[in-house]
Formats: sequence, C-alpha cells, structure tokens
Amino acid sequence: MDKNNDCRIPNCGNVPDMRKENLVVGAKQLKKAVRDSRVKFVVLAKNADPAILDSLEALCGEAGIPVHWAASMSELGRTCGIEVGAAAAAALL
Repeated sequence: MDKNNDCRIPNCGNVPDMRKENLVVGAKQLKKAVRDSRVKFVVLAKNADPAILDSLEALCGEAGIPVHWAASMSELGRTCGIEVGAAAAAALL
C-alpha cells in the first residue's frame, strides 16, 4: 500500500483514497472478486461483524491478498466515495 500522505482522505487515518481505484464494495462482491483473482488489496472495517471479517480475512490469506484495516465502517465508506458504511472493499487489478 502506498505510504505517501497525499493519497489520504482527511479524517480517514491511514486508509488509502480508494475513490480513484476500480473497486468493489461489500462482502459478497469482494468474495467473488477474490475467487476470480481480480483483487489487488482489501480493506476491512474493524467494527464490522466478526463472522464476516473472519471469513474474508481467511479467504484473502489463502489467496495471498494483502489486507488493510479501516477504523470503522463509516470511514471505509467515505474512503470508497460512498455515503454509507462498508464492511469490506477491494481494489481491483
């Protein structure tokens, strides 16, 4: 993940600005993209349902896809350029 501060959205911590990425948002879309080998990296929200997070993290680990963490679902939603929270998002290749 790019460590330059110029790619950050204000008030979103160390989560990269994903609005410029080709991405999928949501657990179901993320799972499909991982299975299709189309994912560059994944961002999961720390306050999302642990059952969802555990399965997504395991799936990404098996596929060798880097997982990054957002502090909250609302932060991840803002980072993706949407007005609602998101549990998971992936930048596509």
